[in-house]
Amino acid sequence: MNSNYDVFIIGSGPGGEGAAMACAKEGKTVAVCDSFSLVGGSNTHKGTIPSKALRHASQLLMDNRLVEGITFNKLMRETEQIIKKQVELRHSFYTRNDVDLLIGKAKFLDKNTIEVTEPNGLKKNYTASTFIIATGSRPYHPPDVDFSHPRIVDSDKLLKITESPKTLAIYGAGVIGCEYASIFRGLQVKVNLINTRKQLLSFLDDEIIDALAYHLRENGVLIRHGEEYEKVEADDNGVTLYLKSKKEIRCDYLLWAQGRTGNSHNMGLEELGIIPDTRGSIAVNQNYQTIIPNIYAVGDVIGYPSLASAAYDQGRFAARHITLGIDSDLKIQDIPTGIYTLPEISSIGLSERELTENKIPYEVGHSFFRHLARAQITGRTTGMLKLLFHSETLEILGIHCFGYEASEIIHIGQAIMSQKGEGNSIMYFINNTFNYPTMAEAYRVAALNGFNRVELGRRHEQQSRKKNKK
Repeated sequence: MNSNYDVFIIGSGPGGEGAAMACAKEGKTVAVCDSFSLVGGSNTHKGTIPSKALRHASQLLMDNRLVEGITFNKLMRETEQIIKKQVELRHSFYTRNDVDLLIGKAKFLDKNTIEVTEPNGLKKNYTASTFIIATGSRPYHPPDVDFSHPRIVDSDKLLKITESPKTLAIYGAGVIGCEYASIFRGLQVKVNLINTRKQLLSFLDDEIIDALAYHLRENGVLIRHGEEYEKVEADDNGVTLYLKSKKEIRCDYLLWAQGRTGNSHNMGLEELGIIPDTRGSIAVNQNYQTIIPNIYAVGDVIGYPSLASAAYDQGRFAARHITLGIDSDLKIQDIPTGIYTLPEISSIGLSERELTENKIPYEVGHSFFRHLARAQITGRTTGMLKLLFHSETLEILGIHCFGYEASEIIHIGQAIMSQKGEGNSIMYFINNTFNYPTMAEAYRVAALNGFNRVELGRRHEQQSRKKNKK
């Protein structure tokens, strides 16, 4: 194994993998270092893959009402098999592309030298022309909460509990909190979702927020808005969460889901002049370079948008800049949001609130899944597709979807939104034939719904002008 590389990558999650593959394919010598012995990062082992596998099982249970005999531990064993397959697949990528895998904790000694402390304590130094930090993030821990107690868990530790809880309190109603609230309610766990804000997921369109809140409550999740904790006490039998409103929430387990922190600590960055912010995020330019030009950073460790899909692309574009000198043109605006609640949510572009604030004239087109033949056939009738478009040019400004496979459906609209000029218009959906019956047909229905509203308004305007002339 080498001690000198063209590119040295810290972290084997989506960002690190994307960068490693792109650099290796351009003929660079590449090493990837991770403190965990199995590749994939938090995305594979703690976050996206295990939680979505558990979500799928929860969905099946809700659909078929098969709860008896199904335990949390049994579902987690099935999830572990999926993780194993993912690790084997991702490991084969590195082997096939001659990327060296190093296990250990990495720390910069200078801008071209890194020290790796292996699990046995042995330290080895490596040099490289370029480094990419792709260390991801971890759940935020307030100092006054005892996370060493087995009944107080974060999203990394939740999937490692050894018993099926009967009651679960979730502090924090962001994406992670809402996803786990719907997942565990599907497993027939009583869930208290404590939201420190006045509404759920305020970055979404208000109509989608209302639909999510309705369906969470309909499924039995108790949502408490505008609450803050005062203290947390845990014992052998459970956890008591004391709120400032004088409420006391008693539960088997407490899931803390109040934000995340970038994994940039104890890496020697400050000594190089790279100073992470209070949440551990590293500042980068449009090409993902830090203040030290040969040290790049991608993925959750740089903050927004903190998505596995975006991290992979950031890694690829950083690699293109390193190997080919090509400036990044990765779109950071219209990135689709996928939220894997039950039902799931996906959106892209602007919301009604944003359009109103920016004084952009728009119209709305709806398609409710209960009216679609495919949804009726499959029984997936909960949800809708909502198109927001300019009332004069018909340009698509935002797409919001709530329901089964929303995160898949959104990509059809994303492709049309990415077109320039007249190509980005609801007329695409009106003038093209869709397979029938499909969920994709929702675009045609929503486009016609919105277009008819615009045409009705135009006819009324024309009639008013005729009357005024008389």
